[in-house]
Amino acid sequence: MANSLKCDLCSKPATVHLTQIVNSKIHKVDLCEACAQAKGVTDPSGFSLADLLLKASLNPEPAGDAKCSACGFTQQDFKKTGRFGCPECYSHFSRLLDPMLDSMHKGSAHTGKIPQKAVTRRSLYERLTQLETELDQAIKAERYEDAARYRDEITQVRQAAGRKEEAGK
Repeated sequence: MANSLKCDLCSKPATVHLTQIVNSKIHKVDLCEACAQAKGVTDPSGFSLADLLLKASLNPEPAGDAKCSACGFTQQDFKKTGRFGCPECYSHFSRLLDPMLDSMHKGSAHTGKIPQKAVTRRSLYERLTQLETELDQAIKAERYEDAARYRDEITQVRQAAGRKEEAGK
């Protein structure tokens, strides 16, 4: 049986689950019945998920009336729109944003993703570069048996890379 979700504000069992998609980012909040009513979730005109996320972050020092030095965006603007005004806002409001991101994700830094095809292509390229270097060194040292082995392996890696590229088309 799956574990029941807990309220993001008080840790009681959550019965209200909210999801908001802003700029292709999914924000989820789980609330118990009492916290959902206290935050006005049932009143669609007065409810803002960004406001709720800010309160759920348990940040003891809200940014208040501080403005972003680059664009003049305020915390109130973020509450209204659910987004920042410029890239500098992320640095300016980091005290506010980091705890919120930590509670929503596994951290506050984006680690990114690398497509599997790119990983494979890169490893083949690195192996090919290494083999060519070893081939040059073997030729300079007149180790011709090693050079022949490197040459054959380079041919195999190039063929494998060609098959991977054709398979990816």
